[in-house]
Order: sequence, then structure tokens, then C-alpha cells
Amino acid sequence: MVVECAGHAALKQVGPDVLKSGVDLLIASVGAMADAPTEQALIESALQSGAKLRIPAGAVGGLDVLGAAKLAGIDTVIYSSRKHPKAWRGTPAEKLVDLEHLTKPTTFFVGDARHAAMTFPQNANVAAVVALASIGFDRTQVTLTADPSATGNTHGIHAKGNFGEVTLTISGKTLADNPKTSMLAPLSLVRSLMNLEQTVVVG
Repeated sequence: MVVECAGHAALKQVGPDVLKSGVDLLIASVGAMADAPTEQALIESALQSGAKLRIPAGAVGGLDVLGAAKLAGIDTVIYSSRKHPKAWRGTPAEKLVDLEHLTKPTTFFVGDARHAAMTFPQNANVAAVVALASIGFDRTQVTLTADPSATGNTHGIHAKGNFGEVTLTISGKTLADNPKTSMLAPLSLVRSLMNLEQTVVVG
């Protein structure tokens, strides 16, 4: 297995070839799949060789619930992300709001998961994971918020459909040297690898 944690560009360039060689690929840069040609290339390469394209939960939970709910039918999925303004530095958010002088929570993006993941590649990988687990990039709605009072990264998922309704909120601590990324994101990769050797796998 190859574990990718090198960014969207690297996944687009190398990912299909890894899968074509018959090697499973576990990816961290899930948001790269918001680019339709990249998603198609990865999936077709996996189908061609029989290799597995593995997508970890990242900083969120509840993907098992979404996957089961999808079988019954999901009407709407809304993913929301709330992070401290410093987590949005170096992103297009800087042109949408005055990150340095915010005094209250400010939502600067409302749209679908495809645009969120492609516009904010370092911050919206979770939006891509939620979309892939549920109703797709174009139907999954996303709101991104900068909150000066935030002490970590808060992820919310609300889904509704034939199965019923689910609301999930996770408030995660960030990596010490990277406020854009929740601590759970790299640990999710570790768990995915550990599950390969476990006798009992939950979720």
C-alpha cells in the first residue's frame, strides 16, 4: 500500500499510476477528487487493476452512518466547518473577509462540496469526504466560517432522508504547527492502516 499525504497536485500526478500498478492507495488529499477528471482517473485506474482506493474518515466521524443512510436514500447533506481566522490564512478567505480584525463568527463561503474542496484545498478535505460518503460533490452543501473565539476546528454534519435524520458535531484540537488541520486527520490514516491487520474491525 502507498499512503499519500503530499497534497492535491501530487495525488493527481501520481495516484492513477500507483493504482494501475495494482497497489492500494490510501489518500489524505481527498479534496483532489472534487476535480472530476482526477476522480475519474483514480477510479478507472483502480477498476483496471483491482487495487483499492482507500479514503479515511479524516477529521470527522459518522461516515458509516452516512454510508448506511445512502442505501435507504438521503435527500440533503449539509457540512459546516468553523475554524479560527488564522486557520484560513493563505486561502481565498483572505480576500472575502478581514481575517485579522474579525470580532464575531463570519461565514464567507456557502456552496457545494465541489467548489469548497477545489477553492480551499488545505481546509475542505472533510467536505470532500462527506460528499463521497453520501450524495456527491454537487449535492452536498457546505458552509465555511471563521470564528475568532474558536479554540479548535469544529465540523458539523446534518443529513436527512428516508432513513431519518442525523446531526453530528465534532470539535477537534488542531495540530500544534498547523491550525488548518485537526489532530484526528493524521490519526485517521494510522487507524486505516491498523485496521488492515485487525481481526475485529468496527465501523
